[in-house]
Amino acid sequence: MARIPLFIWDPRSAAANVRRESLVQNIDLAPTLLDYFNLAPAPDMRGRNLAGAIADGRPARTAALFGHHGGHVNCTDGRCVYMRAPANPDNTPLYNYTLMPAHMKAPFTLDELRTMQRCAPLPFSKKCPVMKIDASSARAKGPARREFGTMLFDLKADPGQAHPVRDDDLESHMQKMLADLLREHDAPSEQFVRMGLD
Repeated sequence: MARIPLFIWDPRSAAANVRRESLVQNIDLAPTLLDYFNLAPAPDMRGRNLAGAIADGRPARTAALFGHHGGHVNCTDGRCVYMRAPANPDNTPLYNYTLMPAHMKAPFTLDELRTMQRCAPLPFSKKCPVMKIDASSARAKGPARREFGTMLFDLKADPGQAHPVRDDDLESHMQKMLADLLREHDAPSEQFVRMGLD
């Protein structure tokens, strides 16, 4: 989910045996690979082409968004990591949006499917309506780890993220960054309610 090792060899570039510090997200891989084959990314792709970051370390993005469905929603600018806990004790509202009624390892239960609603197309669903399924079951609540609360880390002073910092101004800045990233990535409106964000 975060700090995933990524090794890329671009035969068009002379760069070899170098490490880049650019922030990237998993969604950046598709536009990058498409570029390698001289193909344009789909207009609704939110990922960024990493060719510049690979060739000479040009920054690909100023901030990155990451998290686990139903858990903390996190962002980093490379210097700080902000891990926002759900605002509501019951971790709601929380939904799955899908065209395939299955979790990663199992189909949705009948109880989950009974909550299904038809949802208008999402910005990235190619004009296809999707299923909106309540995900507020105990299964979805698990990863939220509310007992940890919202945490802010200074990676320069604490690269192991062992000691959260308290800094209201910095947290306000990171909270705005998180909200901006959620909007940029087409997060559903209830995600802002769940996380207590404006």
